[in-house]
Amino acid sequence: MEFYTEGDPIADTKAPDGPIETRWDRRRFSAKLVNPANRRKMTVIVVGTGLAGGAAAATLGEQGYHVKSYCFQDSPRRAHSIAAQGGINAAKNYRNDGDSVYRLFYDTVKGGDFRARESNVHRLAQISVNIIDQCVAQGVPFAREYGGLLDTRSFGGTQVQRTFYARGQTGQQLLLGAYQALERQIAAGTVEMHSRHEMLELIVVDGRARGIVVRDLITGEITTDFADAVVLASGGYGNVFFLSTNAMGSNVTATWKAHRKGALFANPCYTQIHPTCIPVSGDHQSKLTLMSESLRNDGRVWVPKTGGDTRAPQDIPEDERDYYLERIYPAFGNLVPRDIASRAAKYVCDEGRGVGPGGLGVYLDFADAIARLGRASVEAKYGNLFEMYERITGEDPYQVPMRIYPAVHYTMGGVWVDYDLQSTIPGLFVAGEANFSDHGANRLGASALMQGLADGYFVLPNTINDYLATNSLDKIDESHPEAVAALTQAQERIDKLLSVNGDRTVDSFHRELGKIMWEYCGMERTDEGLRKAIAEIRALREQFWQRVKVPGTADGLNQSLERAGRVADFLELGELMCIDALHREESCGGHFRAESQSPDGEAERDDERFSYVAAWEYGGDSAPVLHKEDLNFEYVHPTQRSYK
Repeated sequence: MEFYTEGDPIADTKAPDGPIETRWDRRRFSAKLVNPANRRKMTVIVVGTGLAGGAAAATLGEQGYHVKSYCFQDSPRRAHSIAAQGGINAAKNYRNDGDSVYRLFYDTVKGGDFRARESNVHRLAQISVNIIDQCVAQGVPFAREYGGLLDTRSFGGTQVQRTFYARGQTGQQLLLGAYQALERQIAAGTVEMHSRHEMLELIVVDGRARGIVVRDLITGEITTDFADAVVLASGGYGNVFFLSTNAMGSNVTATWKAHRKGALFANPCYTQIHPTCIPVSGDHQSKLTLMSESLRNDGRVWVPKTGGDTRAPQDIPEDERDYYLERIYPAFGNLVPRDIASRAAKYVCDEGRGVGPGGLGVYLDFADAIARLGRASVEAKYGNLFEMYERITGEDPYQVPMRIYPAVHYTMGGVWVDYDLQSTIPGLFVAGEANFSDHGANRLGASALMQGLADGYFVLPNTINDYLATNSLDKIDESHPEAVAALTQAQERIDKLLSVNGDRTVDSFHRELGKIMWEYCGMERTDEGLRKAIAEIRALREQFWQRVKVPGTADGLNQSLERAGRVADFLELGELMCIDALHREESCGGHFRAESQSPDGEAERDDERFSYVAAWEYGGDSAPVLHKEDLNFEYVHPTQRSYK
């Protein structure tokens, strides 16, 4: 069966060549500028108010553009970036332990299993040092050492300490920094804030992104809004799995609507499984809770050496414990990257050595750290995380080891963008987790916050100038035929969802989709399983449009209607994720094909056949079209990733 067709290759034409250390500086200089008087005449729509969207809206407003900011939450500060815990990477080398911009670049390319663009990753590493200065100036309360200098800690996939943090709430503090910058511009009148609005369609006029269709989630009113450029910073799509560490409202709708209008969607099968989450406790759960990767600094991961050992962890002697990460990967130990730690946990549980209900868990033990550092020191570094764990599980991690298991966390795939963060639709820019650009097949911990703020504060405000300076655009309004068509399309979809009046809840479909995705497109994928998943998702989608029950009306607050629209998009995305995973007959990073592994169970890439970005064109009623962007490595040459 043909699941896709292959189209013309695609290339990133905006990235300069030449020395990688100067590419970003040269691109910024070559970009055309908009003078301050002209900026006041131009409008930019920004969808999403997380780190990327909030930082972009605040910075563009500061530059003098008229910015219209949209979020579906009741406040910009409730964006999901607030949930990030562990930290943000930057190549400051305060520890004098061998770090540098080049080493951060190297670690990130290697951590992404050589499936990221070198130009983008080097820019990210280069900008990282500016991010910390920006956030300190905003008053972000980073942890500090005794002498007052900013403190750092280790994270997976590196052998230097470059992760800046604010206890276990780094995302919250960074978001509050971006939020106060955004609020300053709202007060100044440069940013127009629209909370409790959800984007339902992208308006494309003469091939360019010119506006969006939004629904007021309180009144139900559907309206259009227009701009000279549109920025999507709406986050990732991990909730396609139903159970994930994402907020329940996190969804793919904004980027998927752009995909349906012509924006290519890249590497959708690259999803990150986080190794340090509280295990599933029952079918009643609708989300999972993340325990920061920073805990692996001082916590030791282990399971009993023999299967079926039901003794309490404190009753199992040292010589009967298997500290398997330290055993298998002695060079990095408990600080191996997330994809490797997650698969290792799956393997020991599959062997029957898992702990807790159903044997789906491993221990994260702080006994050694408490004995070495003292409880007060451990509490100072991780206290709020320990408290959160105890509230959820009823167990005191100071007394007994935490139980953890991998869960869906971040998505490396997203809308395809060039070096300027512009999609294949001119005028549509995509920032943060919503784009695919910087992480490859696996994201190193503490790099999501780095990418979001780099895109929002430093990259987008430079590159969007070039687009606006080189394109003179006519004003349009709600009477334009494309605006009318997009509004009608959004309304018809809502009417269709409400008219089905079936016998199954939206959540029942979402949960079933999640089980299919986790089983066949989760930590391990096979040819047979992916083909089965595609068939099951297609059947489920057909059922959805025949049997879904959406109570209420569209004329006001209706959260079932909100969820129904998002799940309808997840059902389409889920199929594309499985097709992407099926076509990529190699293992790389978070994408692990059982047919492509080394004798000792490690991921085995196929650089000859698959060293490219898979950028998918929406096929409508036909099969999606694959466009390949070849990846070229001039500085970090692909090798078999080893953390042993």
